[in-house]
Amino acid sequence: MHINAAEQQRGHVLLIAGDVAVRRRTVQLAPSANLAALAMVPAAVLLDSQIPSDTVCLDGARDPNTVLTRLRAAAATPGPLLLYLSGRLTVDRRSRQLHLALAGTTPGTVRYTSLPWQWLATELRGRPAGLTTVLLDLAADKEAWPLLQEYGHLPASPWAEVYGVVCPPAFATTGSAVSSYTRHWIDQLRHSPGRPANVNLHALAVGAAALPPGTLVLPSAHELGTRPAAQQQQQQEQYQQQGPSRGQQPEHPRPHPPEPAVPPAPAASPAPAPSPASDPAAQDPRPHLHALATGGRHHEAAALAQAWEQHVLQTYGYASSEATQWAEIRADLARMAGDFHLATRLWIGVGQARLSRQGPGDPEVHAAAAGALHCWTQLKDQATAIDAGPELIRFLRVLPSLDPRHLHLTEQRLEALRTAHSPRALHP
Repeated sequence: MHINAAEQQRGHVLLIAGDVAVRRRTVQLAPSANLAALAMVPAAVLLDSQIPSDTVCLDGARDPNTVLTRLRAAAATPGPLLLYLSGRLTVDRRSRQLHLALAGTTPGTVRYTSLPWQWLATELRGRPAGLTTVLLDLAADKEAWPLLQEYGHLPASPWAEVYGVVCPPAFATTGSAVSSYTRHWIDQLRHSPGRPANVNLHALAVGAAALPPGTLVLPSAHELGTRPAAQQQQQQEQYQQQGPSRGQQPEHPRPHPPEPAVPPAPAASPAPAPSPASDPAAQDPRPHLHALATGGRHHEAAALAQAWEQHVLQTYGYASSEATQWAEIRADLARMAGDFHLATRLWIGVGQARLSRQGPGDPEVHAAAAGALHCWTQLKDQATAIDAGPELIRFLRVLPSLDPRHLHLTEQRLEALRTAHSPRALHP
């Protein structure tokens, strides 16, 4: 958002950390670490505005009224507003309403110690159009996740641009470090030669974050598709003029069910694809790739991705991180096309490549393992599943911090498939 300093006197950045997301005594999402990292970015960069601005960090709050007071003061600012929320989504069991858990929130105290999600929309309702951005990096607990799946999205304020991710309850841990989505959002702000539009920042962060399978990505395809065409065109033109950062190969915004990351406008066909043979850094092929895939044109998407992958391989080499990123792109495209065998093979290759560079405990290695395991479980053909199973098991066995149940269940399923597929089982 671009603000004229003569028209608006002050902007505001409000960063709120809710409760940590913990599974089996292991931290999955550390909101305090996210806040500390985001607070290091100048407010002028976060807001894309040079007017005077205030930054408030609210970490460790236990009283929802304290949070409400800060939220209300932020909403009253006359200039641009960025509201960042990170933490655990939970549900009030009595009212079945979503809440942002605060420090100390327990299942029995949700009504009194957490922030009702509907308060956000209520407080932002009076904000002028185009001045409010809400950025979310959340994890849903086991109570909230079924409700989000029922909704198919996270209800948010129609008076704001809303971007973010909500991870499912059981996902590869990031420990106490900055979560991948927030970290990549910050990296793009720091390294891009010109500040990309928020929608492009979101797409780049989602594409690089190696999110767990099933992650809810906001906004949804429908929400992006219903935005005014002029707004979408303006954002795209702005980013194309700025271009990606030097030396960085474009990455596909990896979609995770049920919401794709960067969908096309539903009423229009995708624009001609940028060609890697011309100038690979001139345009970002990811929106076009995803537009083809979500439009059902899977063969075209796969062919274009392979062309870009070959260019990257020739430019950076087979062992480069850029090559691994494009293998991830192809894995997601294969999953979207329903080619789970290819997707499984590609995810295993990605995991092995990252394992050699990043170590067995790296979240991106575990994300690749989760992607491979998810796609392998979708294989309906017994012979195909049996063919891919041993390599998957060998990969899982070298990840000591992986939940041991994943390996055990994979071994059990492979053994069951082999038994059912044996000649004796077929011809008793």
